[in-house]
Amino acid sequence: MASPAVERAQRPGRLVSVRRQLPTSPWLFAAPGLLIIGAFILYPFVSTLINSFTDRRTLIPGEFVGLANFRELLHDDMFWIGLRNSTLYVVGVVPALVLLPLLLALLVQKNIPGITFFRSAFYTPVVASIVVVGLIWVWLLDERGLVNSLLEAIGVGRVGFLSDQWLLLLSAMAVTVWKGLGYYMIIYLAALANVPRELHEAAAVDGAGAVRRFLTVTVPAVRSTMVLVGALSSVAAFKVFSEVYLMAGPDGGPAGEDTTLVMLVQRTGTGLTGRVGYASALSVVVFAVTVALMLLVLRADRREDAP
Repeated sequence: MASPAVERAQRPGRLVSVRRQLPTSPWLFAAPGLLIIGAFILYPFVSTLINSFTDRRTLIPGEFVGLANFRELLHDDMFWIGLRNSTLYVVGVVPALVLLPLLLALLVQKNIPGITFFRSAFYTPVVASIVVVGLIWVWLLDERGLVNSLLEAIGVGRVGFLSDQWLLLLSAMAVTVWKGLGYYMIIYLAALANVPRELHEAAAVDGAGAVRRFLTVTVPAVRSTMVLVGALSSVAAFKVFSEVYLMAGPDGGPAGEDTTLVMLVQRTGTGLTGRVGYASALSVVVFAVTVALMLLVLRADRREDAP
């Protein structure tokens, strides 16, 4: 058995060895996550960025062409159509997804009998597959679908929801809003739970009605959450693919007039003769625009915070 003096002499050495191991230990725990990020996020991003400066095709490595792909974008009519539709999608979807889920959260935040059922019902579209949701809406809005049958029964006549360029885009927007309501409602419910009840009571004592309390108490209290919802929904709306693809088809509706940028990337870069280099340039533009959207939202939020 070692003497106390020997044990005291050994303790510093133990502490030194432990200290030497500590700097590497966190990296060992983070290694699996870093590998996943590197393999599925960083590597594809760098590869796409490099390919955007080449004329690579699906089965051909390609050569460096500089900015030729980006110059071609400026003269591609389909690029401008996709940019227009993606921008219109943001303009049409984001305001609805910022305001409507907040109103929905205010309706379901009260603890009354049966409210859990309505919360679950509103959240159900979020967990449903987008393919299933898209097909359901296609069946509803088809020329011989349920909606047109009802319109014809009341004498309005059939409406080309899926054959008219603008009605098709609006129908896809409606599907996006309907599916996203429950998701953003949950975010707002978490924010509303942190709003002090005393603020509403004080405003009510001062004679403020429901609308006045909403504008002067609720909106300022959840403004940061509204900015978050605006940023998330704007990025998702600009990168929309599934809703328009399912309702307009792979060709992007009549004469391809409903094609979005992400649909154009998919159409250009896939197949045995896919232009991977040109599709990568399109992807870089989509990435740049989404980053710009987030920066604009954050800058607007900082301006409101400034005195």
